[in-house]
Amino acid sequence: MRVEDNNFFPFHANVFMRVVVSVNAEIVHEDVKMGSDGESDQASATSSEEVHSPVRVRLRNNPGRKISTEDINKRLSLPADIRLPDGYLEKFSLNSPLFEKPLSRRLRRVSLSEIGFGKLETYVKLDKLGEGTYATVYKGRSKLTDNLVALKEIRLEHEEGAPCTAIREVSLLKDLKHANIVTLHDIIHTQKSLTLVFEYLDKDLKQYLDDCGNCIHMHNVKLFLFQLLRGLNYCHRRKVLHRDLKPQNLLINDRGELKLADFGLARAKSIPTKTYSNEVVTLWYRPPDILLGSTDYSTQIDMWGVGCIFYEMSTGRPLFPGSTVEEELHFIFKLLGTPTEETWPGITSNEEFISYNYPRYRADCLHNHTPRLDNDGVELLSKLLQVICVLFSQL
Repeated sequence: MRVEDNNFFPFHANVFMRVVVSVNAEIVHEDVKMGSDGESDQASATSSEEVHSPVRVRLRNNPGRKISTEDINKRLSLPADIRLPDGYLEKFSLNSPLFEKPLSRRLRRVSLSEIGFGKLETYVKLDKLGEGTYATVYKGRSKLTDNLVALKEIRLEHEEGAPCTAIREVSLLKDLKHANIVTLHDIIHTQKSLTLVFEYLDKDLKQYLDDCGNCIHMHNVKLFLFQLLRGLNYCHRRKVLHRDLKPQNLLINDRGELKLADFGLARAKSIPTKTYSNEVVTLWYRPPDILLGSTDYSTQIDMWGVGCIFYEMSTGRPLFPGSTVEEELHFIFKLLGTPTEETWPGITSNEEFISYNYPRYRADCLHNHTPRLDNDGVELLSKLLQVICVLFSQL
C-alpha cells in the first residue's frame, strides 16, 4: 500500500539505525561483504541500496565505430552477463532506430522480444519448488545468462483472467528496485498462463531456521533483521505496504543476502483513511487490530510482522502460533497484556473483543521469553510489538 503516514517514519528510522550501528554485515560461516551503510561491494547482488538502471545515453554518430554488446546492454538496460542471439549485433548501426532517437516503450519492447525476453523457450524448467492455489513455482535456468531463475507460473482462468494478486505483484515489483527486494527479470504471457521470472535464491528464512536447528547465530539474526528493515524502509518510503511478512516470504542466498518476496498481497496506499481488507498477513504475524476487524491500517502492519520474525529468529520458535483468531489474540494478550479502555480507547465497544471475553492478563516481561537478547534487543522487540498501539485509539 502507498502511505502518507509521515509520523511513522521517525520511529522507523530509529529502529533502522539501532540495528545498523550494531551490525557487522558479514554473515557467520558465509561470504557477504557490505559497507558500513549496509551496501555491499560492487560485485555483490546487494551492490547498492537502490538499484538504478544504466543511463540511457544517445551515442555519438561515429561512422567508423561498430555497435558493441555493451552499447546494446546500456541502451536496453540489460544485465552485463546477457548473451545476445547470434547475428543480433550485425543488425544495428549507430543510425538505426535503436540509437538515433529517444527509446520508446514500443521499440524497447520489440528489441527485448528479439533478444528472447517474454518467451517461454528462453527458460528451462529444472525442479518444482512448490505449488499453491493459483501458481506453481519452478527452479529454472535462463538461456540468455545461464543463471538460475525462479519461474512463478500462474494459471489463467478464461472466465476470470489473471488473479488480482498476480496483477498487484507485477505492478509493484516493476517499480521496486532494491538490493533487499527480489528482482523481477521477465514477464511471459500466454493464453494459458502468466509466468513471472524472478532471480533465484537458495532458500527462505523458514528453511534457514530448519537447517540450523532453529538456532540462528545472533550475529546473523542482526544481519537478517537489518536487511529486512532496509528493504521495508525502501517500500514504506515509496508508500508500499507488503502486508504478508513471514519467514517463508524472506529469501536468502548463499552469501547471506536477504530479500523480500511475494508481493501478491501488497498494496499501494495513498490515502490514510481509506479502508482495506482485513484478510491480510498470515495469522501468526497478524497484528491485534487487524485480528479484531480493523481495515484502516498503515506501515505499522509490517512492523508488527518484523517484531514477530525478530523473536522467531532469536528463539527458534514462533511468537504467537495461534490456530484460530481467538487463540491468536489469546497468545498476544497473555504476553503483552489484555487491553483496557485506558490502553486502547474504544476497545470495550469492539464486538469481536467482547465476544471472546478474555481474562485480564498483565503484561509479561519479554526478558523471560528471550534469553539470547540483550537489553537493547528486548527494547527493540518491545517497540516493534507496541508500535501498533498508535492505531488502537483510531478503531
